[in-house]
Amino acid sequence: MRSTVPSEDPARVRAAHEAYVTTGNLAPGVRPLVAESWARSLRNGVDPESPHPEVELSDHELAEYRAAHVLAPVMPVVRELLVDAAVTDGLVVAVTDDVGRLLWVEGNHGVRDAVGQVGFVEGAVWREERVGTNAPGTALTTRRPVQVLGAEHFTRPVQAFNCAAAPIRGVDGRVVGVLDVTGGGSAASGVVLSLVRASVAAVESELVERSWRAGQGASPGAPDLAAAGELLLPGTAHPAGGTTSGTWLEVLGGASLHHGPGRDRHVSLRHAEILLLLAEDPRGLTADELAVLLHPGTLSDVAVRAEVSRLRRAVGPLLGESRPYRLARPLATDVALVRSLLAVGDLGGALAAYPGPVLPRSVAPGVEAIRAELSAELRGAVLASSDAGAVERWLASREGADDHDAWRHLSRVAATGSPAATRARARLALLDRSLC
Repeated sequence: MRSTVPSEDPARVRAAHEAYVTTGNLAPGVRPLVAESWARSLRNGVDPESPHPEVELSDHELAEYRAAHVLAPVMPVVRELLVDAAVTDGLVVAVTDDVGRLLWVEGNHGVRDAVGQVGFVEGAVWREERVGTNAPGTALTTRRPVQVLGAEHFTRPVQAFNCAAAPIRGVDGRVVGVLDVTGGGSAASGVVLSLVRASVAAVESELVERSWRAGQGASPGAPDLAAAGELLLPGTAHPAGGTTSGTWLEVLGGASLHHGPGRDRHVSLRHAEILLLLAEDPRGLTADELAVLLHPGTLSDVAVRAEVSRLRRAVGPLLGESRPYRLARPLATDVALVRSLLAVGDLGGALAAYPGPVLPRSVAPGVEAIRAELSAELRGAVLASSDAGAVERWLASREGADDHDAWRHLSRVAATGSPAATRARARLALLDRSLC
């Protein structure tokens, strides 16, 4: 873990960062993941001079919350794989919950003290919209492993560190937290990101094994729906009913299929479109219906049958042999999750589960309809909310960045004189001028 192989020239990245935060102009050569995160940080009004992580829980409340968290029983795995080595390698290992709250920060005492100076402490919330580009926060936003080196961090005090992080998925496929490794030069190694990935795979396997041993009616890779307050996704039965499915389709911002922790599979855009359409219509779709939903022009039945045949070879028993075409078992989707969260009034959770539009590259009419409907539902909930933080989160997205109505709504619900209210008035003035 001591090898250091930075992938970017620190001086060039530092100069690019300085230019971006002072002029808004992005110099060439900045990694796309970092550039996109900087843009989100700027839209969120993150102060580049200082991170401002929230600490919402008292020490007692944090201890109780942490003890009851789904990741608490698997912390011995994290300590065995990473923490012991981190002490001697000048690293700290952090584990967050699904909103970016640091639950455990362990490892080298000197580095813990150093990162503590910038607020990287247990109980602090390191979401990207509060503290800017950072590995745990950006991994949570993008739902994928990331490494952030030095000046790639948006706030200058954090640029003294390097970090690598990856999301941890529970037995139902949803993100339950993030595993992060932070430190000096040794954390810049590509080996560290590989170790984080491998450790996350081990943690996820342990979660599945514990669920299986608990005898809650779940099988390896199947959702654990017995937890108190757990949302049942459409098409997913409670264990008492005897059937569950561990297959999870992500179509928000991209496309991937999860068959359980550590069993991710990239799917083509066309296959993701078909799976989503079938998940949305469990009764099944004929070849004619699929052709209309998949192509804005004319698509032959033969072409549809050939594509479905290829999909069946790729996903196996998930897709049945029957006609009309239908899924052979329930398929949970992140679209259904967002809808479920909206249905119970959890707007913050819905926004957190919505990294981007439904399959943004798709021009399939059926997908475009789902995309527009979900975006409208989410936007409508935002405009009806009195939660300024939720409105700001929508405005920080690409869809919401130029939403005049949402900026006006923020100006009404934000506290008078607050940074959010000031930012809303300034943005409205800018938008109004652009319309002239």
